[in-house]
Amino acid sequence: METIVLPVINLAPIMPEIILSVFGMALLLVNVFVPSEQKAYLGYLSLVGIIAAGVSIVGGWGVPLDSFSGSVVQDNFALFFKGIFLLSAGLTILISDHYMKREGCNQGELYPLILFATMGMMLMASGTDLMTVFLGLEVLSVSLYVLAGFNRANLKSNEAGLKYFLLGAFSTGFLLYGMALTYGATGTTKIPKIAEFVAANGMVAQSPMFYIGMLLMASGFAFKIAAAPFHMWTPDVYEGAPTPMTAFMSAGPKAAGFAAFMRVLIVAFPTLKADWSDLLWVLAVLTMTIGNLIALNQDNIKRMLAYSSIAHAGYALVGFTAGNAEGAAGILFYMLSYAFMNIGAFAIIILVGKKGEENNNVADYAGFATKHPVLALAMAIFLFSLAGMPPTAGFIGKFYLFSGAIKAGYIWLAIIGVLNSAASVYYYLRVMVYMYMKNPTEEFDWMTLSPAVMLCILIAVVGVIIPGVVPSYLLELAQKAVLL
Repeated sequence: METIVLPVINLAPIMPEIILSVFGMALLLVNVFVPSEQKAYLGYLSLVGIIAAGVSIVGGWGVPLDSFSGSVVQDNFALFFKGIFLLSAGLTILISDHYMKREGCNQGELYPLILFATMGMMLMASGTDLMTVFLGLEVLSVSLYVLAGFNRANLKSNEAGLKYFLLGAFSTGFLLYGMALTYGATGTTKIPKIAEFVAANGMVAQSPMFYIGMLLMASGFAFKIAAAPFHMWTPDVYEGAPTPMTAFMSAGPKAAGFAAFMRVLIVAFPTLKADWSDLLWVLAVLTMTIGNLIALNQDNIKRMLAYSSIAHAGYALVGFTAGNAEGAAGILFYMLSYAFMNIGAFAIIILVGKKGEENNNVADYAGFATKHPVLALAMAIFLFSLAGMPPTAGFIGKFYLFSGAIKAGYIWLAIIGVLNSAASVYYYLRVMVYMYMKNPTEEFDWMTLSPAVMLCILIAVVGVIIPGVVPSYLLELAQKAVLL
């Protein structure tokens, strides 16, 4: 009788994904038995899962491994991004319970969905096969479609979920078609093998199928990072989605898009670097400029931060265009910093809002510093960091992104980036002017300072200030994590 030998599979590279999946499925079962008024306990359990996944990431740092026939990898690049995803998920969970209770939509399915979305992001970062990247993208996308429309009683939330689903499905078609064409040109979906095949068969790099495949995949990833002209979904989805989910979408999924985008272009298409650098140059300028110009005219603070998010994707694309180690390290540092400052700002927005009336206009912050000086100071710190002012992490991140572009010879791109960053100061300062220089029109007596939200704000402030003053440790980690 013939013996069947099962292949030995090393699960270490996907251990964080396994932990989050197990916790997510367990929470779905526990949710059935937890009364509606005690759903916050599910959030605490999900935080335990995030901490456990974080421990496994720390243990894997500096120990490169691959598994599943080279379809997933554990390298510093993937682990750094996984840390960003876990941070984004953890901070989002801290601010979710307060908001969801207030709006009357604190269903327990929220927390497993956040964990599943985070697991999808991790697969995108560690996937070294186009199909693995696509699998992670779909797990992430389906979870986000539900999270965007989670408040079923709110028409804007319903609209956000529907718009995100329709446009996301359309962009996924571009991405998958690009993968199919790349497979047709090279005969493999393994990202490193694509580059090896092209190196051994030089004529493939001249194939229209190969070029179109790269362009279609770039279009799909550009949608995920909200790069212009694929940004149209962002303001409506950010405005309509529950505010904690807006915070989550602005940080984690954007970083996941950059992780997959960078691995695919840098590893699979090095022979086309001159072409994709030119493409990214145009995308970076369009994204920065469109995001900032439209943000200047926004009165709704969530829409303002949505267009700001588009502009920040443009800044990160500056480092990507540079195609050198300094620019790549700048992207990793910036994605981490952006998670702190953006989620922190949305935490303040949640506190200022009230049931059914989120007070999202900039004018609603008039006199906020008079009534809540500490929270106003925290908001000012986040806005200064978003504007790239020293001594904040946002300044250090932009400095390295633009320095990478200058070293690579993209001087005009760096100049355009600096000018865009200077223009963005206007709409960030506008919020601070209302907080500090306008007479209060509200007493803000409805605000309740949830301990979880306050903890999130404290972590975010520390995450913005410390790397801005002492950036060397995080920059060293980022430099050890680059693919170049």
